[in-house]
Amino acid sequence: MLQQYFIELGEGYGDVYELMELMETNQRRLLRTFIFSSKTKDGQAISLAAAFRPARNSNFMPIYICREGISEKDDSKSKRRLLFEDTSLQQGQEPIFIGLKHSSEFADTRLFYQYITGILRLNHLVPPLQ
Repeated sequence: MLQQYFIELGEGYGDVYELMELMETNQRRLLRTFIFSSKTKDGQAISLAAAFRPARNSNFMPIYICREGISEKDDSKSKRRLLFEDTSLQQGQEPIFIGLKHSSEFADTRLFYQYITGILRLNHLVPPLQ
């Protein structure tokens, strides 16, 4: 059975660069890239994510994410988001923008990731459970 798992990277510049490096070095496995946005009192909390096809005969589908580490005002994009968008486009992927509830609205991070997985599956952005 195919399982999607979120692998959380950090929130800083180095973590976004690590995510971009994963996208570049695993280009043939890169399935989709995502920009998740949640409303905050100061604007938006942005998460950057990349979903990869399983390696070889594995049933493990990783989705690497930098969760809510980027703050944006409604009228400007952060440098980290712009770098991620450029890298995604260079790898042949236009990032998919999705508005979400903030992770603080969930009792546990696992519930937050189940919520996102459900949205991605319902919109056919990742494969369904098999």
